[in-house]
Amino acid sequence: MLDDLDRRLIALLRTDARLPIAKLAAALGVTRATARARLERLVASGVIQGFTVVLRAEGVSAEVRAITLVEVDGRHAEAVIRRLAGLPEIRALHTTNGRWDIVAEIEAPSLAAFDALLRTIRQIEGIANSETSLLLAARKGGA
Repeated sequence: MLDDLDRRLIALLRTDARLPIAKLAAALGVTRATARARLERLVASGVIQGFTVVLRAEGVSAEVRAITLVEVDGRHAEAVIRRLAGLPEIRALHTTNGRWDIVAEIEAPSLAAFDALLRTIRQIEGIANSETSLLLAARKGGA
């Protein structure tokens, strides 16, 4: 269960995951020992699973970025997720509710590679339907 201090710590790390413990502690109004203990607990419990790098838009190597919504036939969800997770162009996978079962974040180096990836996705056994939207200009967060 996350409390307010945990949420504020996570918010600071989302802004800059490289903030030193001293700066985190000062921003949170706690001791360095408290900030370090909270951070270590969040990592050890799996709430924080890693730290990442956010690139400027012009620093991103992928020319094509998209979101693909996937509908899965019956009991094939886990097999479909395993297949999708094995595709290097798929940056992240999320299960969801509603009409679509899976959301895939895609990055491809070119339109040709993107087209080939979509053909591969459509051929995965257990995928009933998919819909893809290209990501254009970022309006908040991300690259």
